[in-house]
Amino acid sequence: MPILQDNNYESLSYAIEDLKSKGYTADFNQKSESLECKQNQNNYRPEDFTITHAYRFEGMSNPDDNSVLYGIEAADGTKGLLVDAYGVYADSLSEDMIEKFRVEYEDPDEV
Repeated sequence: MPILQDNNYESLSYAIEDLKSKGYTADFNQKSESLECKQNQNNYRPEDFTITHAYRFEGMSNPDDNSVLYGIEAADGTKGLLVDAYGVYADSLSEDMIEKFRVEYEDPDEV
């Protein structure tokens, strides 16, 4: 399960720009049982990809503006990003997909 990383980015757009500069150029979309990448027309099941980055962003004025940016690397070498609003699509995901995207939060007092 991925650990949510310290977020040193000022905004979601800065994080996306930085990760794209590091090769995370594909755009992933969540489907019920897989991730879809339209650029290469592939679908990746949970066992076919790894979440390498997870950053949470919270809207300053509107709590509905919360999102998580995931950096993802597929087994075939495809690297890309997925932006997910908190829990918006959770009801439509399979249990394997929900488990893959579950984020653990470290207690700063225990680190």
